[in-house]
Amino acid sequence: MSQTRFNGGIAARRAIDTRVAPQPRRTSTRARREDLEQKLAALQKDYAELHTAIFEAAQVHRRLCAPRLVRYGEFEIASEIFAVRHLAGDFFTFKETNRGAILALGDICGKGLAAGMWTTHLVGLVNTRATVSSEPESIVAGVNRDVCMMASAVPLASLFVARLDGATGMLEYCSAGHPPALLLRANGTLELLSEGGLLVGVIPAAPYVKGRVALNHGDVLLAYSDGVLESVNESDEEFGYGRIESQLRRARSDSADALLFSVLGAVQDFAATRPLVDDMSLVIVRRSTEIH
Repeated sequence: MSQTRFNGGIAARRAIDTRVAPQPRRTSTRARREDLEQKLAALQKDYAELHTAIFEAAQVHRRLCAPRLVRYGEFEIASEIFAVRHLAGDFFTFKETNRGAILALGDICGKGLAAGMWTTHLVGLVNTRATVSSEPESIVAGVNRDVCMMASAVPLASLFVARLDGATGMLEYCSAGHPPALLLRANGTLELLSEGGLLVGVIPAAPYVKGRVALNHGDVLLAYSDGVLESVNESDEEFGYGRIESQLRRARSDSADALLFSVLGAVQDFAATRPLVDDMSLVIVRRSTEIH
């Protein structure tokens, strides 16, 4: 074979190699793209399943809590809870007993799934203690001992428990570190319900006391979580007690349901575009103005 033919053969093979070389790279790029598409599809499936699970958990939370509007004798009891992150750490329960109705509003410290996961447990403790005693201070003290004795790190919680006598209108309550409930009398007098004790989960033997007030015809009770107080506007001002009282006075003649949404609307208007900073719950207890 001549040197010229030999060199020509090498050149031809190099030319073929040059043309064939890109094909493995195209195959590799296609494979990588298909792999990424499969991973993306798997992530989207996981996200959809997570979203469904969170939605189902929120439905369980809703079923644990009292209906949005309850009628109990001459009383209307309206409530609403807003979660700042997927699942609320606030709860409100209502249970009728032979010694009156037991109302419990709780706020687990923290927010999101971590706080929401403890809601079922705390509601269960409240209900269990309410079957042993209908005294608000005994219920709160028992829940506090139960929480403090747990080995796991249960978060602190504030709790407002009340027993309402539907016949007399007498309300006995105990507030464990909860923001004072507001009682607006029909004559315009405002009272703060703050008797109680420490947050639940601080000291096992913490003492708790109860307060006692009469809800007369036309009186309105507003209980709420600190998420209402701490809602901020674009100037970083908090909604605060003053605005709650002002809105309560402005709409006190409305039904419990209308009054509830009047206060909620005032909070949302105040915050405007600012997002919630904490879970927010409101409970309105209103006795009818008519004497039967």
